[in-house]
Amino acid sequence: MTRAVISAAAVLAVAGVAAAWVFRPSFPVAPMADAVSVAQGKVLYAEYCASCHGANLEGQPNWRSPGEDGRLPAPPHDETGHTWHHSDRMLFEYTKLGGQAALANSGVALDSGMPGFGSQLSDAQIRGILNFIKSAWPEREQRYQAERTEVEAQQEGRNQ
Repeated sequence: MTRAVISAAAVLAVAGVAAAWVFRPSFPVAPMADAVSVAQGKVLYAEYCASCHGANLEGQPNWRSPGEDGRLPAPPHDETGHTWHHSDRMLFEYTKLGGQAALANSGVALDSGMPGFGSQLSDAQIRGILNFIKSAWPEREQRYQAERTEVEAQQEGRNQ
């Protein structure tokens, strides 16, 4: 190869890396789920989440109606619930911080029974659980949730 071709290739490579850095999302979006992450998430979901949200992501009965304590039962995480309506950031914060703290960060004062798992699970483990949950959704719900995540990341980029 000639020096000009090598130089041009190097310039293009540097430009590509720079563009990726400049246009990166402000919130660290989870990498595309791989089979290992989903499998690990499935095991962690069974250990930490299934007791409330169901072994098959089905949630608790009457999850739309408050219980005697005024709290809503655990919703399903399959396509019949509303989990797929939320961005990656919201799902991650809700799991890590707990429902009440995550909602408060969003300006919503609501008494949520969802505990935070940030002291028990690493960020990677939380992402694995979320990857497992998302892997069970039909393509339409996966696409909607990914678009919601992207729109939020773009909005955050403009607000900085």
